[in-house]
Amino acid sequence: MTGNTKDYSKYFDFSGAKVISEEDGKTTYRIKGRNIQINAAPNYKEEKKRGKEDIEVHYDFVIPEEMSVFGKGKYYIIYTYGCQMNEHDTEVMKGMFEGMGYTATEDRNIADVILLNTCAVRENAEDKVFGELGHLKHLKLEKPELILGVCGCMSQEESVVGRIMQKHSFVDLIFGTHNIHRLPHLLQDAMFGKEMVVEVWSKEGDIVENLPKKREGMRAWVNIMYGCDKFCTYCIVPYTRGKERSRRPEDVIAEVRDLARQGFKEITLLGQNVNAYGKDFEDIQYRFGDLMNDMAKIDIPRIRFTTSHPRDFDDHLIEVLAGRGNLVEHIHLPVQSGSTEVLKRMSRKYTREMYLELVGKIKKAIPDAALTSDVIVGFPGETDEQFEDTVSLLREVGVQSVYTYIYSPRAGTPAADMEDNITEEVKKKRLARLNAVVAELSLEAHIKLKGQVLEVLVEGQSKNNPNVLSGRTRTNKLVHLEGPQEWIGQFIQVKVTEAQTWYVKGEPLEMSQRQEAVS
Repeated sequence: MTGNTKDYSKYFDFSGAKVISEEDGKTTYRIKGRNIQINAAPNYKEEKKRGKEDIEVHYDFVIPEEMSVFGKGKYYIIYTYGCQMNEHDTEVMKGMFEGMGYTATEDRNIADVILLNTCAVRENAEDKVFGELGHLKHLKLEKPELILGVCGCMSQEESVVGRIMQKHSFVDLIFGTHNIHRLPHLLQDAMFGKEMVVEVWSKEGDIVENLPKKREGMRAWVNIMYGCDKFCTYCIVPYTRGKERSRRPEDVIAEVRDLARQGFKEITLLGQNVNAYGKDFEDIQYRFGDLMNDMAKIDIPRIRFTTSHPRDFDDHLIEVLAGRGNLVEHIHLPVQSGSTEVLKRMSRKYTREMYLELVGKIKKAIPDAALTSDVIVGFPGETDEQFEDTVSLLREVGVQSVYTYIYSPRAGTPAADMEDNITEEVKKKRLARLNAVVAELSLEAHIKLKGQVLEVLVEGQSKNNPNVLSGRTRTNKLVHLEGPQEWIGQFIQVKVTEAQTWYVKGEPLEMSQRQEAVS
């Protein structure tokens, strides 16, 4: 897809635009006093297509030698919005920046490059990004040489790119989720060309391995697949992340084994729908349950995964997870609504009864499994009775935590064209009611933990009190405890002494002996 003006004609007036150059599929325009180089443009129709092209895996990624010192003496910042996938993409970009000689900083006043890695799932996430761009405009005016870029899921939206070109022409670089590996080249174009560079691929079936990553702490994310083919009517992700494509199992296993050798204590396997892993393999029969079975054989203390779709959560996976070992008992299983009618309009392809049947299977195989979920309130046409169906389902399941959201229309999705007949006041009341129920269920789960001894991976210290540490259990419960900083990164046996709504307090076993050992 080239940088033709038709891609943006409904968002931007090209009547006064002048073509400066056309070369190798790149078109450079002179618009409102600024050159804009369009290499490729996002297009909803292209993003929705699911072709049968072979998926190629590329193992030859390297940062060009001439760019290995490109950032020497320079600083970068990446602001990340959204999900764990975005966080992991940021780790990759940090790895590339540092491979080019850049140094990370938190001081935007000395930064030479600032990237906003964005989320498109909800409208308020986009509002935050555009608000931040407004703040950064002043910095850009003070430092014209600053490279300011927008990447991630928002960049995959036609309307967003058009809006940036129209109202935020001071942005230097826009690229999407499929061409992150092109960052060194795009940065070079933006820096030397002195023009806005737009390169957003609408379709991408390839997988690029061996990308550098800068990870911090004792936990690591590992991407096992990309994209989503579910096309829930409210969701923009299948458009912004593309079709489902799985990494080869040998590559995932090799990466996790390497992380184990590096001493990481916990791995989270990532995918828009991890349960669909392997469905696209044509040469082997290997699904997510098989991958988790192989993960259980690797010497790493904890393995998690997110996010799963109830439709693809099969019996084999449940059987493998029931084997425990390093496979934790926390399962995040988004339901979105407890009403079969609403689920149908959402195109979730399961019913309330099917979801409850799946939960029953999981609890039978793993009785102490901690189930968490996602819920959308105020979906177009949702009645009071259908909302109550959601409340009753959460109680019946006994969820221990829920991410709750008010429905946010996304341009290009089917739900955006549905009649939204629910007032904002009703939506907010439902959200408040739902949050109160979730808080109640969370507290109930925590009260049951009182007196129990849990294994806690200590992650860090409190900002307010250096003697208070926090960590997570196998079931992802947040635990506060007192202890020395030397415990950070270690597993500590903790007896739960107090239950709060969103966390528990605990007392380390044999604390005095542990402190003597540390000293």
